[in-house]
Amino acid sequence: MTWLDAIAAKALNRELPARAEALAVLASADDELLDVVAAAFRVRRQFFGRRVKLNYLVNVKSGLCPEDCFYCSQRAGSSAGVLKYTWLKTAEIVASAQAGVAGGARRVCLVASGRGPTDRDVERVCESIESFRRRHPDIEVCACLGLLSDGQARRLRQAGATAYNHNLNTSGGHYAGICTTHEYADRVATVITAKDAGLSPCSGLIAGLGETDEDLVDVAFALRALGPDSVPVNFLIPFDGTPLAGQWDLTPQRCLRILAMVRFVCPDAEVRLAGGREIHLRTLQPLALHIVNSIFLGDYLTSEGQPGSADLAMIADAGFTVEPPAVPAAASASPAPATPHPDLVHIRRRGPGTSLPANT
Repeated sequence: MTWLDAIAAKALNRELPARAEALAVLASADDELLDVVAAAFRVRRQFFGRRVKLNYLVNVKSGLCPEDCFYCSQRAGSSAGVLKYTWLKTAEIVASAQAGVAGGARRVCLVASGRGPTDRDVERVCESIESFRRRHPDIEVCACLGLLSDGQARRLRQAGATAYNHNLNTSGGHYAGICTTHEYADRVATVITAKDAGLSPCSGLIAGLGETDEDLVDVAFALRALGPDSVPVNFLIPFDGTPLAGQWDLTPQRCLRILAMVRFVCPDAEVRLAGGREIHLRTLQPLALHIVNSIFLGDYLTSEGQPGSADLAMIADAGFTVEPPAVPAAASASPAPATPHPDLVHIRRRGPGTSLPANT
């Protein structure tokens, strides 16, 4: 039995790998990369088969954030030039969410910038959730509104929200290096609050923030301890106008190792391929589908993703099946560039807050 067989066997039994085993995945050689992916696929296949869940983001309030998260294009002091608008109206939110459903999304995620919502803000979102769920009772709704106060998570649950997202982003030891306006403990507390209110906890990480392998393992183990049902793995989009502009530390191979490590640590969680996948994984995106079982469809909060039709074609070409069946889409996709470059980051200029249709 190889070391990868051993770590896969533990994951298949829902056992936590040893810290040294998780670090070994991140330190594995390029010659072992396909073996790493194959071992992770054994785990993915046992718990999720060849299904891929599609999720769709709706940015209900963009920019204008008082927090200073160094990676974020919406942070206080950002000159990234992203779209800035206050709360969308319910009709706008529902229309945008329905566009995601038409593209095949099983979950829509309503996201607002800011430290956390007021009770009035929560009511705005609840109105939208209730309106949307009347039309689409079988579609999951995830809210992502920042740090929660007493009672807000329960109100979202009463309105029909099924999940709440609040990412840990990085390890507790590295957190002060990426944000000074709130603490790592605040994020942990919000995930627990959402879970205690009966919302499905969704919490993940961002890779490429200058963290070490130890930081990545620390945050993966912390997530395992919190027990989120879904774990989004984002890759830094280094927007101009933010403190991490120009930080291109990730390679496609590195991204695959990170995804595999998370899969071994959280074997039966919905591991979601999230922001930055197109510009960092590039032509290896289909290989990542052998590790993750969930992706975001189309655009992100402030940057554009690849067209939804290209996502669906990629999934089909890789031999996977969308859950539930998606609307048929064209089978062609634009070729990805060969090397990373800041020009690959495209500020979103369509969708919520504009007069143009979103990428769906």
